[in-house]
Amino acid sequence: MEPKVNVGILWDKKISFILNSDYLCNGHIIKGEYAVCIENGKIKWNSNLHEQLLFEPQNTEASFTLKDVVIGINFHWERKENQQFRGALKLIPNNGLIYVINILPIEDYLTSVISSEMSATASLELLKAHAVISRSWLLAQIYKTKKTSGNGAQCATFTKTENEVIYWYDREDHTLFDVCADDHCQRYQGMVRASANLNIVKQAITETRGQILMSGGEICDARYSKCCGGVVEEYQNAWEDVRYSYLVKLRDSGNSQDFPDLTQEDEAQKWILSRPPAFCNTQDKRILAQVLNNYDQETTDFYRWKIEYNQAELSALVNKRSGIDFGTITDLIPIERGTSGRLVKLKIIGTKKTMTIGKELEIRRILSTSHLYSSAFIVEKKESSFILHGAGWGHGVGLCQIGAAVMGEKGYNFRQILQHYYVGAAIEKRY
Repeated sequence: MEPKVNVGILWDKKISFILNSDYLCNGHIIKGEYAVCIENGKIKWNSNLHEQLLFEPQNTEASFTLKDVVIGINFHWERKENQQFRGALKLIPNNGLIYVINILPIEDYLTSVISSEMSATASLELLKAHAVISRSWLLAQIYKTKKTSGNGAQCATFTKTENEVIYWYDREDHTLFDVCADDHCQRYQGMVRASANLNIVKQAITETRGQILMSGGEICDARYSKCCGGVVEEYQNAWEDVRYSYLVKLRDSGNSQDFPDLTQEDEAQKWILSRPPAFCNTQDKRILAQVLNNYDQETTDFYRWKIEYNQAELSALVNKRSGIDFGTITDLIPIERGTSGRLVKLKIIGTKKTMTIGKELEIRRILSTSHLYSSAFIVEKKESSFILHGAGWGHGVGLCQIGAAVMGEKGYNFRQILQHYYVGAAIEKRY
């Protein structure tokens, strides 16, 4: 039987929405435009206070519209837009905010996810590969949540000492729903995205219905990112210290083991300062358009990139983003790199404080007003400035979306694409 998924869309003190079709709530069939707000820890709607609200669709085509949904949270292209969704609408008050949750069948959810992550020009094989990994990742997260909540286990997401702070960001902070709708989990932007390339996306989902990646008797935690930069990263270097046999280092090319040891600083420097051939080393706009939506195409030079800060800018930025007063930053020292050259630990040396930070997303977060493209960078120091030379876009674990798009263009089928990025994993049909 096809499961359902609870997706957290947004959370705010006031929520405006439109029921475009007939919905059932508290025994009444309703339709139209409404607004709710938080009051005394409850939801105020139609002059009454509610512990929670559930609006259930009365037919499979019923939809609702949410106003001012934030997309690209904390990224340079962050913006608000109205979005339309199918399925049920649930509102829950929590910590002074109203959480908006969309409840719908997994395959309907995937229709939007694949459309949000990919464009209408994507090849069928790329879309089929993405359908399998998105379904696998989602079911793995739902299973993990049930497992940890059932035995009372807590998922650690940081370690902290006087001289070191190591964070890794995953989805364990979502306790009211299964996944969120933004890049923190998987982009889910409702029917607007799905309508743009609906036919080919539906074909990809239908032809892979219920198919997931399995390894060692468990559903694969099938991570993916925009661009690995030529070498895929291992899971434990970005998230918790767990090794998965299917999320291992590999070269994003036909020869998956042909690359240097990028955990070594000298090799990482040479690698990042060069442009070695790789599936994801492409500037073909037609191929990039398969993976990058309009706002993503505002990002350029992702395979190799450069950013420069003067000393005052960097010191102020790190202070603001970390909440730690390092004083004037005098150096950035790589301490540990992963298999793709991504920094796992970085030492920040300042006139007031010296501290090591990690893992990769925390490094990216602190060294940018949004996020650095990746933590695979080397530091070039000049008299009063720091130049970061970098590689790739995202954490680099699992499937490389741009690399997979190139593979699809080269004639690889979706099974071959999955076998390349998820070593030893098998495809199984779950429902």
